Parts: sequence; C-alpha cells; structure tokens
Amino acid sequence: MAKKSSKRYRKAQQLVDAAKSYPLGTAVEMLGKFPRAKFNETVDLAFHLGVDPKQSDQMVRGTVPLPHGSGKVVRVLVFAKPGAAAEAARAAGAEHVGFEELIKQCQEGWSDFDVAVATPEAMAEVRKLGKVLGPRGLMPNPKTGTVTEDTAKAVREVKAGRVEFKIDKAGNIHVPVGKMAFTATQIAENARAVIEAVIKARPASVRGTYLMSCTLSSTMSPPVRLDVREFQAA
Repeated sequence: MAKKSSKRYRKAQQLVDAAKSYPLGTAVEMLGKFPRAKFNETVDLAFHLGVDPKQSDQMVRGTVPLPHGSGKVVRVLVFAKPGAAAEAARAAGAEHVGFEELIKQCQEGWSDFDVAVATPEAMAEVRKLGKVLGPRGLMPNPKTGTVTEDTAKAVREVKAGRVEFKIDKAGNIHVPVGKMAFTATQIAENARAVIEAVIKARPASVRGTYLMSCTLSSTMSPPVRLDVREFQAA
C-alpha cells in the first residue's frame, strides 16, 4: 500500500511544478514558502550523476566547506597516540581523543560520534575497524582529509561545517546544506558551494552528460528541481 502524504506535503506540492527546473535563488525562495514542520528541518541537495559507480575511475567523492556551516553540532573523535597531535585535537574541540581504548570501544559497537579523524601513525591499528566503521561512513580516509598529522585543522574544519559527499551504487549523492532556520542567502551560498564542488569532482573518464539532475528539499518537503545550466556553463 502506498504511503499517504501529509496535508503539509500536499500543500507544498501545489506550489511547485515538478516538471520545471528553477534557478537556485528561486528554488530557495520557494522552499521558504512551503508549510513548515514543527522542528528545524535539514535542507538537502540530491544529485543524480551520469557515471557508472561500478567503475573505479568513475567514483565521485570529496569534501567541501559550507560558507555558513551545516547548522549541526558535529561530534568528533580523534584516534591519536599520546603526544602533540592528541593535545592539538583536544585544544581544537574534539569530543573524544585517544588510541587503544577508543579502538576497543568501537570494536565493541560504540559509535557516539559523527566524524572520525586519525593520524597516519594511528591508522595501522584503526584499519582493523574497517568492517565496523566503514558501513556507517565513519572510517577515516586520506581523500576526505580525516587522516592527517594536523589534527587540529581537521577538527576545526569539520566543526565549522565541512561536509563530505560520496556517490552511492545508484549514481546518487545526497548532501546537507543547512537548516530551514538559515536565511535564504545562507542556504543559496551553501548550496552553490556544494554544486560547484560536485561538478569539479567530475571524473576525467566520464563522457556525455555528467550532472543529470539536482533537486533541493527540506526534511519534510517535496523536491524542487534546479536548473544547473549556469553551473555547467561556468
């Protein structure tokens, strides 16, 4: 049985033409006119890319700092042996800093954090957590800047609103770009930064149309299709 849409959702649907693509600024304004939920909804971008995720040379992945942050409190864990890197991580605001004891906790199923950072030295042991942290998207990775000697910089960037994007098996990417409590300008500038980063991450081996579609939505709203020609032209 198909799930019935709420009155709020159906009212929002009446305000948008699903077959039309809107400029980013217009789409953000439209999102602001939708009936609001009783909580501060997350605003997301959803991309469908013309790539084959099964091909190793067509993987799309990266990170991008949001100009106005994500609006989310990010809890950071840092795997580092006692020393300068560990102290720097604590000073930068990491909630959890340690090595063997944290690895043991994670092996036992604990995952009360949002992002994990590790020093290259610590990765020799942290790699053993691949089967535990990998499926949850929590494994430190050099490609996303979460395996580094400069733990302080990594912690500050993550807490300031750096988000990660990664293509799934169906060729889609979902990225949070803020909260509905943000101003229209803040949402638009965050969204622009993400769109430009995803386009810049286009694999050299991809032929034909890369950015097939892109939509903007909040947690409880219908999607608004974006006209991405201005970004592709740039």
